[in-house]
Amino acid sequence: MARHLITSALPYINGIKHLGNMVGSMLPADVYSRYLRQRGHDVLYICATDEHGTPAELAAKERGLPVAEFCAQAHDAQKAVYDGFELAFDHFGRSSSQENVEITQHFARKLNENGFIEERAIRQVYSPADGRFLPDRYVEGTCPHCGYDKARGDQCENCTRVLDPTDLLNPRSAISGSTELEVRETKHLFLLQSKLQHEVEAWVAAHEDQWPQLSSSIARKWLTEGLHDRAITRDLDWGVPVPADTWPELAAEGKVFYVWFDAPIEYLGSTKEWADQDPENRDWKSWWWEADDTVRYTEFMAKDNVPFHTVMFPATQLGVREPWKKVDVVKAFNWLTYYGGKFSTSQKRGVFTDQALEILPADYWRYFLIANAPESDDSSFTWEHFTATVNKDLADTLGNFVNRVLSFSKKRFGEEVPAGAEAGEAEVKLGEQIAGLLAEYETQMEALQFRKAAAALRALWSAGNSYLEEKAPWLEIKTDKDGAALTLRTAMNLIHLYAIVSEPFIPASSRAMRQAFELADDTAAWVSADEARALAFLPVGTPFTVPPVLFAKLTDDDLAAYKERFGGE
Repeated sequence: MARHLITSALPYINGIKHLGNMVGSMLPADVYSRYLRQRGHDVLYICATDEHGTPAELAAKERGLPVAEFCAQAHDAQKAVYDGFELAFDHFGRSSSQENVEITQHFARKLNENGFIEERAIRQVYSPADGRFLPDRYVEGTCPHCGYDKARGDQCENCTRVLDPTDLLNPRSAISGSTELEVRETKHLFLLQSKLQHEVEAWVAAHEDQWPQLSSSIARKWLTEGLHDRAITRDLDWGVPVPADTWPELAAEGKVFYVWFDAPIEYLGSTKEWADQDPENRDWKSWWWEADDTVRYTEFMAKDNVPFHTVMFPATQLGVREPWKKVDVVKAFNWLTYYGGKFSTSQKRGVFTDQALEILPADYWRYFLIANAPESDDSSFTWEHFTATVNKDLADTLGNFVNRVLSFSKKRFGEEVPAGAEAGEAEVKLGEQIAGLLAEYETQMEALQFRKAAAALRALWSAGNSYLEEKAPWLEIKTDKDGAALTLRTAMNLIHLYAIVSEPFIPASSRAMRQAFELADDTAAWVSADEARALAFLPVGTPFTVPPVLFAKLTDDDLAAYKERFGGE
């Protein structure tokens, strides 16, 4: 079996994330990780909070906390939400860890040794009112490209264009709001990406055929526009310090590395954090150092993160001239919108992940988000669509099937899987259909086509309902008790199959389905096509219980309450 390294974009530390952030990175990475584990692969799923940069300092200031204390609390709060969503990270680290400090400084030293870092004097925005140079995100103003009046000095949230603070129109300090800003000279380190342009182009050309078009088109756009040398240090109190043994003057001034330099390195740092918890049994470098032939590395992220992971971080890795593992597949997502408008952490628009879990269990959200993942285009979240999907797919198609099969069998045959007749023509036909749908599901999951995988999963659930309607055991039992027992036994085997194949999408509900049957092995190990075709997982006489309702239907009153709380169209 292959070794699979999986990472998702690091959620930023300055607040609980919204559903768009969840579906654009961590959730599909979790679904894929779970699927691969079921297939028997060796999987390492790594993530972390991204804790450096100006928004962390600003959020801490707003809370009246030291930034280190704020980040520790915010990390724990985010981790609690991800636990609630059952995101099965192997490790969820922190970019402020000592491991990341050491690896980031190592990368910087190697880049410097190889001639890819240069110290330059630049003119930078200074705020007399604040008594300090303002890093890019401490400067706000109007985007010169789209006119958005809350653009930051590093990137416009509205049009996603990368900016410098001096590009902004009507700039102001994000700390004090002062518009009396000056431009003064100071020194910073620059990563000479221009010298790595051709190497990055060659690397992208060798890998992009494995990427979705969204990922490759964004990378190509950046390469066509040309890689520019970019400052990788900032004037902040919080961050990975510039090492004094290499740049004593800048270290004395308190310069730290730019968050977008150290954040991708945290994938390595978090893996080392994981290994340091059990150093005798875990080797972090086996996943990252000279691992290209043994490890397949897949990254998940929304489209705004693609340039950093397909161009800028690969440039960093190439420049250190060491055999660090580079990404094989970059799975990028478009935006999930809220009634056509953008989810926004800063503007508190849309449903946030902690609020989602207050309303309904995680599986409702997991299924809806993946089944409507914004893969080929942006997709819109509406409460009407959400409630209709939950009621039709989860409550009616899956949940109702499980409940009526087990309830009816318990009532007529007791609390054990009934024997009944041998499989007939209808069961053979069903088995072939199930095997074909399972193959389709596997194909789409391997291809990272999550909406299509969800459609195949839904088709598997629907096949059981069609079989049940065709056989109608509630009528069959009146004239052919053994035939009705066969129908119900077959349907119970479908429930067990659903428990296995649905696990990546709805893990809690899948556990409930598996645990309905008293089996010695309660694992969710994958099933072969032949096993699916035979539909004979459960020995006759296996005790079972009827689980509580898996998915409660959402009412018109629920819909009205959600729209009143969060807003609608």
